[in-house]
Amino acid sequence: METSVLYKLKKKAGDLFEPRLLQTGRVLEVRPWAPSTMIEIDLHLPLTDMECWEYVPYIKFKVDALTYRDYTPSGWDAETRTCTIFIDAIHNGPGAKWARQLRGGDTISYIKKIGFTQHKPDQTSAVIALGDESSVGHLLALQKMVLPHTRFSGGIVMGNDEHRRQFHEFFWTPIEPVERKDIYGHHSLMEWVLQQKYSLENTIFYLTGNSTMVAQLRKLLKQQGYPSSQIKAQGFWS
Repeated sequence: METSVLYKLKKKAGDLFEPRLLQTGRVLEVRPWAPSTMIEIDLHLPLTDMECWEYVPYIKFKVDALTYRDYTPSGWDAETRTCTIFIDAIHNGPGAKWARQLRGGDTISYIKKIGFTQHKPDQTSAVIALGDESSVGHLLALQKMVLPHTRFSGGIVMGNDEHRRQFHEFFWTPIEPVERKDIYGHHSLMEWVLQQKYSLENTIFYLTGNSTMVAQLRKLLKQQGYPSSQIKAQGFWS
């Protein structure tokens, strides 16, 4: 009973305040990868301006009643006010359920104020991005911010063979798909990092993805001698 009453109170508060906080956009196209545990979504957000990025941004989308999830646009077309987000839908959470039911022409709602992560490319000779399926958009957005492009490389751990193949085919990127050999992916990425023989100097790692992988990968990099100042971590939901 208390849970029901609390929910009703929260819903009433949401109905009162959400119209002041939310903007709406439209789904242009939904492209599930095969298998459809990765979903690529093109959006038209006519009331949003994201032309100038200093840090990797994110948008807080309403995915259910009183429920929001953050997704990073992989880029922004200022002329058409369109972008693409990628959703790892292997889990059965609210964001994944929302993504699976979206169709072209649907209206979506999101918080007006665009958020920003702490990831901004440093002026160093080697910017190394490491992530998992939940950070496809984040990694591609970071890549666009690194000039010259030759400074940028990285690895993305993916458990599905077909997704690794599609990632390699769909995008022009130096980010290499890495086979997932452990549950969270940090051991797989660390093995890949060691094969690259990165220098201890002038190399900065940008870690994104499930929070367990990010925390453990940060620990493994520090064990290899990389100081905290050369590791930028951004953990997502586990």
